[in-house]
Amino acid sequence: MDAARRPVAVFDLDNTLADTSHRQHYLEGKPRDWNGFFAAAPQDPPLARGIELVLKSAEECEVQYLTGRPERCRADTLEWLERHGLPEGKVHMRRDSDRRPARLTKVEVLRRLARGREVRMLVDDDELVCDAAEQAGFKVVRARWADESQALKDAQETDGRT
Repeated sequence: MDAARRPVAVFDLDNTLADTSHRQHYLEGKPRDWNGFFAAAPQDPPLARGIELVLKSAEECEVQYLTGRPERCRADTLEWLERHGLPEGKVHMRRDSDRRPARLTKVEVLRRLARGREVRMLVDDDELVCDAAEQAGFKVVRARWADESQALKDAQETDGRT
């Protein structure tokens, strides 16, 4: 099948493919230490269930990545994906100055992708993102295989950083 016609499977990174539990402590204080949180991302261990799903999805779909990580983290993110043997694919990142909640920014990207391609699914751990994507008509796989972090949940919604 022509690559431009293949459906797209879209994967979040943090707590979907990458285990962020070792860096959650950066988000627990006030103010939150976002620089420390993102600087520690290259040491994230992979989450086996997420990795299995992305590799299986790549058999039928073009894989793309959709993260709330800021653009300044692109080099570390690409290196992490390559180091863990994940399929090459476009990585959609938030502008460094964009602080809107992920439930808004991610659905915006999904809608843009859907203009020209079938979006087969979004795989994400953020319940608010999942709810918003489903309400927008997208098929969602809820990544519930990472340990839940209230600090990360709060940060995703209130700070618009991941």
